[in-house]
Amino acid sequence: MRRRRDKRFFILLKDYMSYIVALTGGIASGKTTISKIFCNFGVNIIDTDIIARELVEPGTLALSRIIRRYGNKILNNNGLLRRSHLKKIIFNNANEKKWLNQLMHPLIQKRVEFLKQQTTSPWVLWVVPLLVENNLQNQADRILLVDVSKQIQLNRLLKRDGMTKKQATNIIAQQASRQQRLKIADDIICNDNTKKDLLPIITKLNEKYLSLANIKK
Repeated sequence: MRRRRDKRFFILLKDYMSYIVALTGGIASGKTTISKIFCNFGVNIIDTDIIARELVEPGTLALSRIIRRYGNKILNNNGLLRRSHLKKIIFNNANEKKWLNQLMHPLIQKRVEFLKQQTTSPWVLWVVPLLVENNLQNQADRILLVDVSKQIQLNRLLKRDGMTKKQATNIIAQQASRQQRLKIADDIICNDNTKKDLLPIITKLNEKYLSLANIKK
């Protein structure tokens, strides 16, 4: 019951904020690159990945609970969370993944809603990699998908994170499918090409969202 009330609250709260565009896409699709370009246009960015990292910095409640569960071996020599080690734990254990999600998701959502209320730009880019997986579509006015072909996604992931092909394929398989994301998208950026191809596309989208934000007002 509480979860239903929370969702209704966030949907109602959305109506009193800036125009919210949710940016989503699979791993290694180029979300960070695209959000940085939007930022250059003066758009406020709320990135859930960045929030998640901030929430597990030394001294935080989330990190203390993670240490309590897994011990000090989850930290590196500088006292920072060994994120790669934690990923391996939850990747191989559904119960541990569920536990971590139950810890982090409410904290992330609370921070997101606070930041939404602090924004100053006419519209806000909310970067949510797991938008489909967590059924958050209704918390945005519009959904922008960064779409890439499976092969390019795989190649980028192998190059970026230095993992094996099997590991990369398994990670991609655990996320929402390309078809699931395409189904809920209002706008789509095909990011199969180079960074320079993105600027004219993002310029037009920014103009579009500014117009939609004015209509909402």
